Amino acid sequence: MATAIRIVGFGKPGLIVPALVLADVCVLLAFFATARDSIQAAGGQSSLGELTLGEQIKLSLSILWRIVLVIIIATLATAAIGFSSFAPHLLWGLDGMAFDQGADLGRFWSAAIAALVLLIIVNAESNGGRVALFAAVKDLGRHALWLGAAVLLLGVINVALGYGQGLVRTAIWHFWQISMVGQPLKNLIYVVFIFSFAMLRLWITLSILTFGLKQSYARGG
Repeated sequence: MATAIRIVGFGKPGLIVPALVLADVCVLLAFFATARDSIQAAGGQSSLGELTLGEQIKLSLSILWRIVLVIIIATLATAAIGFSSFAPHLLWGLDGMAFDQGADLGRFWSAAIAALVLLIIVNAESNGGRVALFAAVKDLGRHALWLGAAVLLLGVINVALGYGQGLVRTAIWHFWQISMVGQPLKNLIYVVFIFSFAMLRLWITLSILTFGLKQSYARGG
């Protein structure tokens, strides 16, 4: 759904903002589903599967505005200290959990945002669904050693994945130039391409972060 919304909103100034909001809600819903499976695969317990779709959407919106606030503050602070050309890349921190972005440092930022979102979800599960940003930030500091290592590893993988996705994107573009297949099939290929990399990125993200979080609980730090 997020993939389709992004494609529909691309290049349409009147739709781009609502499309991005809806796409990010869909990314969070996919994040929930992947987090549930990753936590259970790591031997943990998760109540995410017990939430109705309405409850998941409500939780997504509660998380979304808090993460957007963090991203805006980080973007403005980065621009204020002189990195004005890089600062706009931080705005894609949440979107970058599933979709590729243009800056390598931005890919590390997306990894950090994903770690914060995971801790918000874990914290909400243990507090009756109550979303608490500052508690999650505190937990992030408490698990800084293992989660920090997981974020760095994930950032490196995201950089490699971004370049790999770029190669596939170029191959698809060349295919479009020489292929005689109809436009609907070309569009389908492009949607499948974006969707496949988005799901791969989410699975890698949650697998690494849940492993890091599990190790932090087991070993401390």
